[in-house]
Amino acid sequence: MHYQGKGNKDRRVRYGPKTARAISRYLRARAKHKGAELPNLWLADRGVRPLNPNGIKIMLKRRGLSAGLSGVHAHRWRHNFAHEWKRAGGDTGDLMLLLVWTYEDMPRHYGASAAAERAQETQLRMGIGENV
Repeated sequence: MHYQGKGNKDRRVRYGPKTARAISRYLRARAKHKGAELPNLWLADRGVRPLNPNGIKIMLKRRGLSAGLSGVHAHRWRHNFAHEWKRAGGDTGDLMLLLVWTYEDMPRHYGASAAAERAQETQLRMGIGENV
């Protein structure tokens, strides 16, 4: 899938079979929406207008709160994915490719929490830093 991302860059997004099924279900439901002829992928629940970026932000926050979660936002998922990738020993170059990053400061920023967590786990295994 292609989309126009930050800085008007054309970006390619990779996804797996579960996501493909979810997108397919959404597109079938979207075809029945009043605004189905609009070129935008995401449509507002009411009316025939596209869901703008701020609307997506609000929708994610609202759905998170209804699920009993606070602080839900799209970048949290990117951070969590990068964190888990690095924690599992994933390659930085592959992470950059998957998350469409062009600068190496991004994986360092997102992966720092994983490095700190790995270091803490190593210290605990070695008995360093335990309460005395």
